[in-house]
Amino acid sequence: MTREHPVHIVGGGLAGSEAAWQIASRGVPVVLHEMRPAQRTAAHHTDGLAELVCSNSFRSDDCATNAVGLLHEEMRRLGSLIMRAADANQVPAGGALAVDRVAFSDAVTAALQSHPLVTIARGEVAGLPPEDWANVIIATGPLTSPALSKAIGDLSGEDSLAFFDAIAPIVHRDSIDMSVAWMQSRYDKVGPGGSGADYINCPLDREQYAAFVEALLSAETVSFHEWELSTPYFDGCLPVEVMAKRGPETLRHGPMKPVGLTNAHKPHEKAYAIIQLRQDNKLATLYNIVGFQTKMKHAEQVRILRTIPGLEHAEFARLGGLHRNTYLNSPRVLDSALRLKAMPRLRFAGQITGCEGYVESAAVGLLAGRMAAQERLADREHGDTASPPPATTAIGALLAHITGGHIETIDAGPRSFQPMNINFGLFPPLDQVPTKDENGQRLRGPAKTVAKKRALSARALADLDRWIGASPVIAAA
Repeated sequence: MTREHPVHIVGGGLAGSEAAWQIASRGVPVVLHEMRPAQRTAAHHTDGLAELVCSNSFRSDDCATNAVGLLHEEMRRLGSLIMRAADANQVPAGGALAVDRVAFSDAVTAALQSHPLVTIARGEVAGLPPEDWANVIIATGPLTSPALSKAIGDLSGEDSLAFFDAIAPIVHRDSIDMSVAWMQSRYDKVGPGGSGADYINCPLDREQYAAFVEALLSAETVSFHEWELSTPYFDGCLPVEVMAKRGPETLRHGPMKPVGLTNAHKPHEKAYAIIQLRQDNKLATLYNIVGFQTKMKHAEQVRILRTIPGLEHAEFARLGGLHRNTYLNSPRVLDSALRLKAMPRLRFAGQITGCEGYVESAAVGLLAGRMAAQERLADREHGDTASPPPATTAIGALLAHITGGHIETIDAGPRSFQPMNINFGLFPPLDQVPTKDENGQRLRGPAKTVAKKRALSARALADLDRWIGASPVIAAA
């Protein structure tokens, strides 16, 4: 470690780990503070950095027509440690990028432990960081400790917003009855590391589906504390039993939709609903139930999930769970460089800023790390601070949403800011939307939508490359 004052990062999740890598890669020393194992959380199971506590999927890797796939590619071009580790430890998942969660965490941990400018400090940072920490990134994620949450809330003058996030169960592969279930990706899609037959599919007929929904509706769930009763869920990660309460057909149009799949055992019979399981580790010994986050009690989970055809004798490596997530009203309390307006030495990254998803959290960590490093380099060399990425890029659009992209209406009021996954709706509109294909034929319907997404992605990558070239210090790999 050099004598130069380091940048301090509080939190060793995806955002904090990515921020640390970006800072150290620019020649600036960094101390990464992670409270585990001295202080445990309700969701983590290991002491590793960048532990994945929910799904093992980074979602679509299609950079041409999918916003999260585009974000993958942008992060790769920006030297992301998280994407490097994900690519090196992927498991088959159709069109998605999914990882062996243990190997992924081990890779991130090893990279940071071996970097000469990174110091990993184990122990909780309770309350506000010490005053002599002049450059701090708080990346404590959705499980920020109560002491730090209260200190941030008191300082910012804004109450933190909160929602509940649920975890899906994981099943041992050899306990699944493959005489009933079969391997197939939806529409036989081949993705990174995949074959087109990457998911285990369990079919339900109409009667089985109705009985399953009824069981979910009557299941015993974990109890909430009184202070938690008004806390909303994030719509992108609803517990399966909460989805079931929205209507008897909701699950058939969500995680149990039967489209794009053909039962290998009964190819002429169309399933009324299908439950999919996705590979969770490289050995292919564990599979998680896709979209089945749950707050059911453990005994209820075992009882109800074993009514699924093919899972009658399922053995569970992990049952689902529930934890409370906390995030800031970021557009009100953070500036465009992710700094707390009330105390600019504190910068925030990851889910606590109001982004949602593994990739989005890491992307905001990447930006926060680059901003913190450039701020330190500017102080050292009397140079300029970094310009933000263009809002036409996925990473720039995400930053714009967090720091002011939401709309406050009279009805919704000042608390309308909600967590957001990256999506093309956050991007500035195209100057000219494609109307014809390469053969000169007029585009209509889905083809027009795909062409628009391709144009948005092409613009994003071109603008990102120009930004990288115009910002040699902040963009250096």
